[in-house]
Amino acid sequence: MDSSLYVFAEDFLGEGPESVLDRAAGYGVAGVTVAVAGERARDVTPHGRSRVTVRHDGVYFEPPAELFRDLRLAPPVQDGVAGEPLAALRAATAGRGLRMHGWTVFLRNATLGAAHPDVTVRDCFGDPGSPADLCPAHPDVRLYVEALARAVARQGVDSVVAEALHFFGGGAGYDRCHVALGPMDAYLFSLCFCEHCMARAEDLGVDAGVAREECVRILGGVLAGDPPAQGQVTRAALTAYAGPEVVAYARARSETVTSLVSAVSAAVSAEGSLLVFLDATGGDKGWADGRPSPGLAAHEAWQLGVDVLALGDLVPCYGVLAYARDPGRVAEDVGAYRRSVGKDREVRVVVRPGLPDTDSADALVAKVRAARAAGAQAVDFYAYGLLPFPVLDRIPEALSRTP
Repeated sequence: MDSSLYVFAEDFLGEGPESVLDRAAGYGVAGVTVAVAGERARDVTPHGRSRVTVRHDGVYFEPPAELFRDLRLAPPVQDGVAGEPLAALRAATAGRGLRMHGWTVFLRNATLGAAHPDVTVRDCFGDPGSPADLCPAHPDVRLYVEALARAVARQGVDSVVAEALHFFGGGAGYDRCHVALGPMDAYLFSLCFCEHCMARAEDLGVDAGVAREECVRILGGVLAGDPPAQGQVTRAALTAYAGPEVVAYARARSETVTSLVSAVSAAVSAEGSLLVFLDATGGDKGWADGRPSPGLAAHEAWQLGVDVLALGDLVPCYGVLAYARDPGRVAEDVGAYRRSVGKDREVRVVVRPGLPDTDSADALVAKVRAARAAGAQAVDFYAYGLLPFPVLDRIPEALSRTP
C-alpha cells in the first residue's frame, strides 16, 4: 500500500532534511508530502526549532517569472529560497527511494487577500468577511491558481497535492461570534455573492439576485434576534428554509469548482506531474474532535462546490480527509468516495496518528485497515511537525499490520 507523511518546510529547516527524511524512511512510508505553498498559521510544534511555529503565506521556491509576469496575482515568496531548498530535498528523497509530493494551498492566502480584497469571497451583504479566502470564480484568481499549479509541478514533484481548491464551509474562521447561528445559517453566510459568482450562476439559469435577497432576509432576521435554523444542511432542508433558488445557486458553485479543477489538472499533467485533489469535507466535519456529524463526507461535499462524481472523471487521484475516531466511520466515508469517484481513480486517505481522534497505536492500525478495506490505495499521515515522536512511532505498526 502506498503511503506518505505530511511534512512542513519548517520541519526541514529546524531539524535538517537528513534527520527528517531518515525518520520518515524509518516509519516505513513510501514518500513525503512537503508543504511547498503554505498558508498563515500559528502551530504548537513539539520537536521543532521553536515550540510554537509562526507560518506565513507563500511558496518555498522562486516562482518562474514567465508564469506570473502578466498576471495580477503572484504568490508571496518565503524566506530562504535562494538556495533552492526544494531541489536539494528532491535529491535527498530520491537517494532514499522516497517519493516527494508537493502540498499546495491554492485558495487560502491572507496576504493576497489583504493586498487585493476584491478577489476574496463576498457574503450576501456584500461584505468581504473572509479576507484569506480567494474566490474560485474570480478571473484573476483562476489565472493565478493555474500558474501556481504549473510552478509547483515544475519543482519535479511526483504529484501536486491540491488543498483549498474549492469554496470554504460556513461556521468557521470567526474570531468572535456571539450570535446563535444554526448550521444552515452558517452555510448561507458562507455563500459567495461576488459579481463573478453571480454571473456564473446566471449563465446556468439561476436567478442569483433572488438567491441573494433570500439569504439577506434570513440572515438579517437571525442577526436581529430571530431563532436560528435547526438541523443539518441538506438540499431538502435548505429548500424548505431558504427556497429553491438558493439551492440552485449553491448547486451552480459546482461548475465553478469543476471547471477550475479541470484546468489545474490539465496544467499539472502538461508539466509532467499529476494532481491529487484534496476534498476538505471530512476534515471540516471532524477537525475539532474526530466526531463528525452523521452525514457522510462524500454526500456533503456539494456544500463546498465539490461535485465528487464529476471530479472523479477529471482527476487521476482523489484525496479524502478521514478525521474520525471510529474506524467504522472511516470505512463508511472512504467507501462512499470510492463508489462515487469510480474504480479507475486512485483514492488517498489522510489520517491523523494522534489527537484529537487517535489515542493509541491500535486505534491507528484499525483506521488504516478500515481505509484499506474500503478501497483506499494509499494512506497518508498528517503531520510530522505537529506530533510528538511517540505518536509518530505508531506509524510503522499501522503500516506493517495492514494487509
